[in-house]
Amino acid sequence: MEADERAIGDLHNSWIDSVNAGNVDGLLGLMADDAVFLNPGRAPFGPDGFPDGFAAAHQQYRICCKSELEELVVAGDIAYTLCRDSLSLAPRSGGEAMDLAGNRLTIYRKQADGRWLLARDANTLTLVTR
Repeated sequence: MEADERAIGDLHNSWIDSVNAGNVDGLLGLMADDAVFLNPGRAPFGPDGFPDGFAAAHQQYRICCKSELEELVVAGDIAYTLCRDSLSLAPRSGGEAMDLAGNRLTIYRKQADGRWLLARDANTLTLVTR
């Protein structure tokens, strides 16, 4: 595995670890200033719209995200990953957890200093019926 692929794989793992830890500052440090997120049923949003929604979700739920990296392609200073994700949202007030699953496509951009950052992220997570 080449250095760029390793760096992106590490970034992917850091992202999932930060999601599960509720570490919004860690997530913000992994995304480009002009990052865009596409989520089902929601208008696109950038880093400015990320912290409030993320913090609110972590206040309401215990979140457990798992992400299986299925594809990683580097093309110069741009790369993408395709993942299969599952997300469990257990209400902090008690009750049954909601499970979501789907795919996620993430585009990364290499910075002038050599770091890779998340530039675009789109997911198809939907509720899993039991």
